[in-house]
Amino acid sequence: MRIAQVAPLYESVPPKKYGGTERVVSWLTEELVRLGHDVTLFASGDSMTTARLVPVCENALRLDPKCTDQLAHHVLMLEQVLSEKDNFDLIHFHIDYLHFPLSRRENLVQVSTLHGRLDIPGLAPLYSVYRDMPVISISGAQRDPLPWVNWQGTVHHGMPKDQYSLFDNGGDYLAFLGRISPEKGVPQAIEIAKRAGMPLKIAAKIDKTDAEYFQTVIKPLLKDPIVEFIGEIGYPQKNDFLGNAAALLFPIQWPEPFGIVMIEAMACGTPVIAFPYGSVPEVIEDGVTGFIVSGVKGAAEALRDIETFDRRMCRWRFEQRFTDKRMTKDYLAIYQRVLKGKPAPVELSDGVLSWMKLASPSSTT
Repeated sequence: MRIAQVAPLYESVPPKKYGGTERVVSWLTEELVRLGHDVTLFASGDSMTTARLVPVCENALRLDPKCTDQLAHHVLMLEQVLSEKDNFDLIHFHIDYLHFPLSRRENLVQVSTLHGRLDIPGLAPLYSVYRDMPVISISGAQRDPLPWVNWQGTVHHGMPKDQYSLFDNGGDYLAFLGRISPEKGVPQAIEIAKRAGMPLKIAAKIDKTDAEYFQTVIKPLLKDPIVEFIGEIGYPQKNDFLGNAAALLFPIQWPEPFGIVMIEAMACGTPVIAFPYGSVPEVIEDGVTGFIVSGVKGAAEALRDIETFDRRMCRWRFEQRFTDKRMTKDYLAIYQRVLKGKPAPVELSDGVLSWMKLASPSSTT
């Protein structure tokens, strides 16, 4: 199959440090190539891939001091994709809705994985106009604000089994890995660590949009001797950071669409202590790969018995559920169905399934 992967240009593919979407695009692209598909990757010029790379810009835009207009580069990328449209059986976009007007008018055979939150005001009118666009979710929970769009399937993220290694014995500190922003719950992570009486190491990037939040809210909290702020890190540093932790704290304050850091921790055998928002109940198996808790108090209580956690079982469940091979298989099934023009199967929410079970004749006998 001749496939184009169209990545955002904010980070390289894969990212040098922090980055979610571009990392997933890399994992998917490399596995597609390994399976023998003819793959073209549209991405920044500092990307590394075994696919054919079309370098849209010289460097990833977020860390490029010369870049003043990120949108301009993405518009240029769309022009390059369209100039090669006849070279592909299918184009897989990872840039949200930016391509929708062109894809509709050019009748492109394409799909889009939506990597972000969908509860933002203004998205519903846009997706209402473009409800014919075939889109893919990264969790069932991500769909909740827009259940009526043209969903082609849900594909949970997956990564290579050898990307991270199992650490049989975690250390004595708690880890927070991600970015500094109100929705990620850094103050809650600090409070959990204080209640549990355990050191907390924070490895996080700070975007320009969150610089004031960091200075006014987070920085004063870092004075506590229990907290160590490391800053932004990448692979392979993340392997040691997560593997040597007693647990990863994931006290999110928003409907997380997926949360790659959860499966990264699972791959190390490190339990995830997470609040029950967004994708968390789909990703974490309570008591097996981590603990889903209702708040700071529940998180601190879950840490009391963390030494008895079965890290090998955690790693095994990662290998069963969240590898790049499983993810790629799921995407290929969608590609093939789209190419054949077949409709997507209906994916029912837990609520609908519960209602159907209660309404079925067998439930009353």
